[in-house]
Amino acid sequence: MDFELNKEQLEIQKAVKAFCKGEFDKELAYELDDKHEFPMKLFKKAADLGFIGICFPEEYSGQGLGCIENTIVVEELCRGDSTIGTALALSYFASECILHFGSPEMKARLLPGVAEGKMLSAGAFTEPDHGSDITRMDTTAVRDGDEWVINGTKVFITNGGLAGFFTVLVQTDPDCVPSHKGISMILVESDRKGVSTTDVGKKMGIRSTSTSEVVFKEVRVPAANLIGVEGRGFYQVLQFFDESRITIAAQALGIAECAYDRALAYVKERKQFGKRLAEFQVTQHKIADMHTKIELAKLMTYKAAWNFDQGRIDPVLTSMAKMYAARTAVEVADEAIQLLGGYGYITEYEVERIYRDAKITEIYEGTKEIQKNTIAGQLLGKMK
Repeated sequence: MDFELNKEQLEIQKAVKAFCKGEFDKELAYELDDKHEFPMKLFKKAADLGFIGICFPEEYSGQGLGCIENTIVVEELCRGDSTIGTALALSYFASECILHFGSPEMKARLLPGVAEGKMLSAGAFTEPDHGSDITRMDTTAVRDGDEWVINGTKVFITNGGLAGFFTVLVQTDPDCVPSHKGISMILVESDRKGVSTTDVGKKMGIRSTSTSEVVFKEVRVPAANLIGVEGRGFYQVLQFFDESRITIAAQALGIAECAYDRALAYVKERKQFGKRLAEFQVTQHKIADMHTKIELAKLMTYKAAWNFDQGRIDPVLTSMAKMYAARTAVEVADEAIQLLGGYGYITEYEVERIYRDAKITEIYEGTKEIQKNTIAGQLLGKMK
């Protein structure tokens, strides 16, 4: 086994670090957080540097690289700043559904725009009355000649108010038993008549990312907008989750490092009782614990990314990586606040914002409880 990044991967890591150092600014992060504003200019710059859609083939303006390279980009963006980094890292969310299951026409029409920073994408999966349960959809799509007619409501949709298109989970066969076998995935462009979005309002964290309710009212799209195979939407989204959970694990890993970096710098400078905080054994133990958790999260996240690049789908590994990295982000950010004491509770010192950004990683893309269900279900198998 080789635990080292290769030359190309190290160059990518170096480039993202340089981008963050040159473009990310604490005051900008405060402003974006306060105004609930997406960093559109930085999105375009990141795309110009090849950081958006790095896994897309070159013919779709990507770099044709793998999950490990994407993990490097996401980790470093979120390590640079939890707020700005998260917004950029999730700007192309669910476009992978088009990449893996879409028609050649869909890929050629949509993916270059995402990779070039011309539009964001969104996955419309979660519903108000179902939450993490995606085995049945209240959002329906009914075939009418050469069109699908879509009706329903989705909630907590990342990039919902900014996306150029949605990949939407819909019930195409309401009578199917079990119901998940009647779910399909359909592409809906955001400018279609009958599509409307409403921002969910003020959030605890990731405030520079648009999160919206999306309503589809008698929305008509061509029959060719079906993504993949009719009735296979549930299975397609599960495959997507096994990739996207690695992305969220990388996000959480970067956020943990973001908090750790600030805390480490602080304890090396701050003096109490005549000596630096870093000289106290209790501080040293906290730093040791934080770094150990981060290293463990990194090993699991990169193993999951490597495994995915080998062409293997392992829900246990991706769920473990996402669950543990998310827990690490929350625990490390919490400890960072504790190390800074009263200053940690003040906006100027960043760690309170990082903590707010960290918590979402335990909730979206499947809560930590859902991850445990997935892990246990795979390990125990079906029990009579």
